[in-house]
Amino acid sequence: MPDDETQTSTLKSGPAARTSRELHAQRLPGAGEPPAPWLLRLIAVGLVLAALNLRPAITSLGALLEEVREGLHMSGSVAGVLTSVPPLCFAVFGVMAPRLARRFGAGAVVCAGMAAIAAGLVIRPYIGSTAGFLAASALALMGIAVSNILMPVIVKRWFPDRVGTMTGLYSMALALGTALAAAVTVPVTGALGGDWQAGLVVWAVPAALAVLPWIVLVRDRTPAPGLPAPAPAASGPSASGRAAPEAPAPRITRSRTAWGLACFFGLQATAAYITMGWMPQIFRDAGVSAGTAGLLLAVTMAMGVPLAFVIPRVASRLKQQGPIVVVLGLCGLIGYGGLYLAPAAGAWAWALLLGVANCAFPLALTMIGMRARSGAGVVRLSAFAQSTGYLISIPGPLLVGVLYQHSGGWGLPIALMAGLMIPQMVAGILAGRDRTIEDEC
Repeated sequence: MPDDETQTSTLKSGPAARTSRELHAQRLPGAGEPPAPWLLRLIAVGLVLAALNLRPAITSLGALLEEVREGLHMSGSVAGVLTSVPPLCFAVFGVMAPRLARRFGAGAVVCAGMAAIAAGLVIRPYIGSTAGFLAASALALMGIAVSNILMPVIVKRWFPDRVGTMTGLYSMALALGTALAAAVTVPVTGALGGDWQAGLVVWAVPAALAVLPWIVLVRDRTPAPGLPAPAPAASGPSASGRAAPEAPAPRITRSRTAWGLACFFGLQATAAYITMGWMPQIFRDAGVSAGTAGLLLAVTMAMGVPLAFVIPRVASRLKQQGPIVVVLGLCGLIGYGGLYLAPAAGAWAWALLLGVANCAFPLALTMIGMRARSGAGVVRLSAFAQSTGYLISIPGPLLVGVLYQHSGGWGLPIALMAGLMIPQMVAGILAGRDRTIEDEC
């Protein structure tokens, strides 16, 4: 099996090589040995717990944004900066994830990522300043960024014959964690005496629990298929292997499909982070209670639980994914139109429609896997589309905050959100054509 050969070569080469005795001491699979069933179950639990913690740092803040602004004396523009921090961190730190995984092992990096999330969530409510709040949020988001990128790597490494099932499992857990934080943060805050600091810090507890399953993989540095192993210090037959991953890098920037995917990913991320950061505030300004506004955001995020399974399966059966892109975009346009015309009267309908529109995320991930022929091509395309896409998404939440502050209402920000759906659909149609990046490079 290729996986066994990869493990064997890793054991026998490089300064970080380990002996079979060391592997048995960790009770990890050695050369030629399949993983123990208990270990696979533990990793599956770890994947679910990690995925549950990849969004509560963002959606819990969205539910309490008004209280945080008042407590830290933030202006609308500064709050816009705060809602732009997630995509910025994802762009900056996400690029580092493959390199860190090659050096320390994907499991160790995810373990450290969960610890960073817990530490950031503990620190940020009590640091007492806007700058400190932003810095602690960035620490938590750094952990989210590297873990988010490495989830597919972990799946490919440990569940090569169940990639679809495990990807659906952690995608569902991610959507569930997103919705849960949006739904219960306000009630939990009320139960804790209305203290927004306590309401935010409670989300450090599940992050701390998520560290535990990954401890067993801290010393496992076996690379996943498609993730290159560290280059050996000595020259030899692998010298050409070091140059191979670098050669396609400039070519991918000449692929229209790669750029279409990057723009589609970035624009859907823009919509998602505007929604997570600002939608509760839109409803609250329309007269909806804080608790109900949090539930409405939870409904929007919860739509990703069932659709994370449905959309990838439908998309994988189609040669072109453009029709799905258009349907999702039209749902977004109708939802934003409803927010503009009757935000409170049709609140539940708009939340559902925007939840469907936000499911462009699993569609983007599915198209990344379909737009390259090889595993290495998928890794390169994923890194390019996600890092470039998150950079594209940074200005959106910030601009919404600026428009909200200076216009005194939500008319212009909602018009911006709706307007961005048009280029998102165009980019998605371009990315959804039946071709691969190898055809264009």
